[in-house]
Amino acid sequence: MGNLPKHRVTLERPFFSCGIDYAGPVLIKCNKGRGTKSTKGYIALFVCLATKAVHIEAVGDLTTDSFIAALRRFSARRGAPRHIYSDNGTNFVGARRKLDDIRKL
Repeated sequence: MGNLPKHRVTLERPFFSCGIDYAGPVLIKCNKGRGTKSTKGYIALFVCLATKAVHIEAVGDLTTDSFIAALRRFSARRGAPRHIYSDNGTNFVGARRKLDDIRKL
């Protein structure tokens, strides 16, 4: 069996290194009661690599801007992560480009 990655065995604060993925689509009701419309939404899953804790955020669509909004909410709640691992979906790649542009300023 191979060795575990460094981020999995190093003692760090929770969500210092995390993975991100989307689940869905799921139907979300905007209001309670009969006759309300359901809209399609997605779930952003942030998984801590050290403790396997899960943070769940609701996301409206699969765009780069909605992912950055979910990342800002996550960072405000749990602290800014140092390492984020993803499956290189188009929204994650677009977000990386935007964050790199901001970092260069």
